Amino acid sequence: MDFSTATVLVTGANRGLGRTFAQELVKRGAKVYAGARNPASVVDEGVIPVQLDVTDDASVAAAAKELGDVSIVINNAGVLVAGEDVDSIKAEFEVNFFGLVRMTDAFAPILKANGGGTLVNVLSILSFIGRPDWRGYAASKAAGWSLTKSTRQALRGQGTHVIAVHAGFIDTDLAAGEAGPKLAPEDVVSQVLQAIQNGDDEVLADERTRSVKAALAF
Repeated sequence: MDFSTATVLVTGANRGLGRTFAQELVKRGAKVYAGARNPASVVDEGVIPVQLDVTDDASVAAAAKELGDVSIVINNAGVLVAGEDVDSIKAEFEVNFFGLVRMTDAFAPILKANGGGTLVNVLSILSFIGRPDWRGYAASKAAGWSLTKSTRQALRGQGTHVIAVHAGFIDTDLAAGEAGPKLAPEDVVSQVLQAIQNGDDEVLADERTRSVKAALAF
């Protein structure tokens, strides 16, 4: 695929992995909409800031109405609250799961109108395994994985390529408090863009994630 002919919307594009996606896609010649709750926080040259809150129906609908030329959607926005109370877990699901639902429902018709396109959902190694201190985050990512598989089946007929991205800790703010090795955001972005070009359904970005996925019983 020639990214110079693509128009891409990246959610959560003002920092971390989303920002790296936006920067790399601009380098490859794509037209890039950088979605963020506060568009003023998007400061990179070459991207187009867009006000987008994936937890807000009206915000998502307004973005879809404005961005009718999108051919690739990268659902990168995610949140880790790491609280054990119900309100904290609800906040994680609002972004990590219901955000995917809102974005899919709003932008699937646009992708169809533009030839099918690609929908990328950034998930986690915790889609496959639990973590007691992050139970809401893990559950929301597992739900996101299930949603992604259903979305792939639902949108296949309109020619939309749906990709699930799973990775361990990435060297961003979200994992700042975690010890141990972390993936470079640039490495994850490179793998995802290659998957778009290859037509792959899944990215398992590191060896641990690949091992955990391989150990699942189906």
